[in-house]
Amino acid sequence: MTELEKAISYIENNEVEKGLELLHQAKKLASPEEKFLIAEKLYSWGLVNDALAVIDELLEFFPLEGELLVLKAEILIDQDDEEKAIELLNDIESDDPIYVQSLLLLADLYQMQGLNEVSESKLLEAKKRLPEELVIDFGLAEFYSSIGQFNKAVPYYELLLKKGEPSFNGVDLHQRLAECLCGLGQFEESMPHFDQALKNKVEINTLFEYAFAALQAGYYQTAIEKFNELKTIDPEYHSLYLHLAKSYEHEEMIQEAYETVIEGISQDEFNKELFMYKGKMALKLGKEEEAEDAFKQAIALDPGYIEAILTLSKLYFSKERYEDVIDNIQTSMSYNEYDPHFEWDLAKAYQQTEQYGDALKHYETAYNLFKDQYGFLEDYGYFLLEEGQRGKAKEIFKELLEMDSTSTEIQDILFQLEE
Repeated sequence: MTELEKAISYIENNEVEKGLELLHQAKKLASPEEKFLIAEKLYSWGLVNDALAVIDELLEFFPLEGELLVLKAEILIDQDDEEKAIELLNDIESDDPIYVQSLLLLADLYQMQGLNEVSESKLLEAKKRLPEELVIDFGLAEFYSSIGQFNKAVPYYELLLKKGEPSFNGVDLHQRLAECLCGLGQFEESMPHFDQALKNKVEINTLFEYAFAALQAGYYQTAIEKFNELKTIDPEYHSLYLHLAKSYEHEEMIQEAYETVIEGISQDEFNKELFMYKGKMALKLGKEEEAEDAFKQAIALDPGYIEAILTLSKLYFSKERYEDVIDNIQTSMSYNEYDPHFEWDLAKAYQQTEQYGDALKHYETAYNLFKDQYGFLEDYGYFLLEEGQRGKAKEIFKELLEMDSTSTEIQDILFQLEE
């Protein structure tokens, strides 16, 4: 055993002080190849400055040696000196055996700096030089996936899988491919790959993504099965509850959806979407008081939750609680929240409470926003008719007739207005 081998053995067997002393002695008589090995070992042990000193010593004699430049660049990257690392890697000549490795490192560095086009060009150059090298295919797949160009990533993941590589560098390729397919909206196509990834290893995020893909693809029973499996493994995985409830709703299992969302609220009491969904399911079950309370809780969590505000107003309209409609919207507007539908709802609510001046003001404002909607024009036209504004009403009913020339009711009203 050489002195260098003894030194390495001492250090790797926790006799660090003894090993380093012997290593420094061995370094004096070491060949360039042995010094490179020493630099690698020092770097792997975390003795970065010592490693850099050895590398710089070697670079004095071999300034264009690619392996030295790459090793120094890797150390500089760890020290967050990316600019200097890029400079070193760009010094490596194209005929150097390690040139392709330098291209891959440069691709990573340029991507870190947001220079995606430059990063892509380095990867494609590497692919051109070594077209059969799997690590380059993997690098391209990961690059395109990371920047959201899933249509370009998919062929590379598929290529790796065709070559019999179920995983690469610790990455499950079936999972990656499934995620890319989901990114392209191809949820059904992603499901077999999620299934295979879970056979390789059960991982909760993969299980959630599989269940979500099944939900999006319309395989609601599969979604229910997988979401419940996830819930058994990790009941604190908050995101599952809303999607599980939606899966139940699609299967017309409303009670199960309602119970699921309540269970979700017990895990995540500040999730406005869970309260909103609880309100919707409560309405379907005829639990109007619970629905009202759920919508109010959603709004309390987010005063600007427009969907909850409008849905609560709709519930009030169905119960003929017009003052509550006005109060609901005015409260929201006091928080500087606004939605064009507020004008329409306020117009109808003021009309029903016989506050006709306020109703007219909001109808006029709403007209500029909803004049292409038949339902609004109907409400506005009949209001004007009731208020005796026959000229304005006539114009509105003409617009309605243009939208639906077959309506005999509108034709009759216009005939009367003409007379």
